[in-house]
Amino acid sequence: MKILVSVKRVVDFNVRIQVKPDGSGVVTEGVKHSMNPFDEIAMEEAVRLKEKGTVTEIVAVTLGDAKCEETLRTALAFGADRAIHIREEGEVQALTVARALAAVFKKENAQLFLLGKQAIDDDANQTGQMVAALLDRPQATFASKVELDGSRARVTREVDAGLETFEVDLPAVITTDLRLNEPRYLKLPDIMKAKKKPLESVTLADLGVQPAPLIRTVKTSPPPVRSKGMMVKTVDELVVALKEKGLV
Repeated sequence: MKILVSVKRVVDFNVRIQVKPDGSGVVTEGVKHSMNPFDEIAMEEAVRLKEKGTVTEIVAVTLGDAKCEETLRTALAFGADRAIHIREEGEVQALTVARALAAVFKKENAQLFLLGKQAIDDDANQTGQMVAALLDRPQATFASKVELDGSRARVTREVDAGLETFEVDLPAVITTDLRLNEPRYLKLPDIMKAKKKPLESVTLADLGVQPAPLIRTVKTSPPPVRSKGMMVKTVDELVVALKEKGLV
């Protein structure tokens, strides 16, 4: 069984996001980038499935500029067998990404597509669903447990009422949640081996995909600065303060 895993290069989660002075976006130059944490979980799950013997090949894929090759090398160090880099400069919107990923999935004739449920840079939570729709294949989102059984995948996901478990026929698209697993720490020998693993480079044109810039960002602005809080010593002081603000 072949698994395709999408990995995205994002600003590291430890970096404090700063908005550009002109409001055209956030500052990305000169700040640390890393693999999207939810995609790390997807890659870890793919490796665990391979270690169980249910998966024979893991292919990592990403879309972006030359700097994204570093993210693919990280995926290869995790345990991916090879990687595909869809090279494209500048901003690429979600629908274009989904079309490109769907095209790679068809080209690779994979049986399962694992993606993080969302990317921490835009928190859109839409690429996996778009890919499933474009492929016209079953999807399972927010997976907290994945089991493969022949031509089916059994997925458990958390919902408001508890846990929901269902089965989907393969090929299928599954997006991963935080509780699925805890990604491993990469070891130096694996990082060195990753440098020798195959990495294929293609373009959107090679995949027959045309960019679809359907959304225009008008302005980016930081959240309003929170006002300073106040300390009260008694409940009576709290009530008086709330009354002064017109809250009670």
